[in-house]
Amino acid sequence: MGNNFFAYLQQLELMAFFSGYCLLYAIIIVFAESNAPRNNFKNRIILVLPLSYALVATLFLGLQVRNFYSSLNTGVAIHHPFLMIWALLAILFWIPTFRKKEWFSLLHSLLFFFMLVKDVIVQIFSSQYIEILKNDMKIYTVSLLLNLATFIVMLVFSFVVWQNKKSEKY
Repeated sequence: MGNNFFAYLQQLELMAFFSGYCLLYAIIIVFAESNAPRNNFKNRIILVLPLSYALVATLFLGLQVRNFYSSLNTGVAIHHPFLMIWALLAILFWIPTFRKKEWFSLLHSLLFFFMLVKDVIVQIFSSQYIEILKNDMKIYTVSLLLNLATFIVMLVFSFVVWQNKKSEKY
């Protein structure tokens, strides 16, 4: 039970950071692709999506480094090494080559969204573990709020940088 509990906690960490991005991505794309003509703001919000995802990955890396240093004496193991490596690969979206196609970030986050969907499907047919479903929905809400916050931070930052570059030209 001990290892299963820590594996479940690690899965919740991964879901808390990355699963909400899919819904945020869908909302932003629907807004940006609306019938109104594209303007600079709509283009900018689409370009900021991979950067906000990279910021989430950087925050996740910071948490993992903190967990590693705080658990040197306890010897906590990585229970989902593939998922951890996959999550940390999102840091590559800081590199312009990887963020040119913003839908790559959506593809990257779908794995974590499917973890949530799998849990929901499994728990729907089993009324025995309703608390796990409640935890997943709380974690998904936190993930959505975290991704929204990082998106807003990166959007504001991009406008500040854009204004700075614009004022330097004149």
